[in-house]
Amino acid sequence: QVQLVESGGGLVQPGGSLRLSCAGAGSTLDYYFVAWFRQAPGKEREGISCMTFSDPRSAFYTDSVKGRYTISRDKNNNTVYLQMNSLGPADTAIYSCAAEQVYGMGCSLRQPYDYWGTGTQVTVSS
Repeated sequence: QVQLVESGGGLVQPGGSLRLSCAGAGSTLDYYFVAWFRQAPGKEREGISCMTFSDPRSAFYTDSVKGRYTISRDKNNNTVYLQMNSLGPADTAIYSCAAEQVYGMGCSLRQPYDYWGTGTQVTVSS
C-alpha cells in the first residue's frame, strides 16, 4: 500500500509556471501507474496526465494540458512531478496525484485509482 503526499501548489500569475510534487511512501512506485487529476470549483474532476512510473516514456496527457504540462519522476526519491507552464485562470483547481498498481497495457485517465493524495491548491490570478 502506498501513501501519496502532494506539494508545490500556490498562487501564480497568468503565464507563469509551477511544479507540483507527489511523494510516495510505504511502497516503491515502481509497480504503479501514477496520475494527476484536478478539480476546479463547481466542475467534475478531470484527469490530466498519467504514466507508468517505471517508464517515463509512457506519459499521456489530456488535450487541455498537452504541450504545457510535463509529468516526470525521480526514481531515487519515489516522487512524481507535474511541471505546469503557461498557466491561465482556467488551470485554477485542486490538483491531486493518484496511483494504481500496474496492469494491462498502460495507464489510463479513465481507470480507477485506489490511492490518492489529499490535493494541493493551484490558483492562477493576477
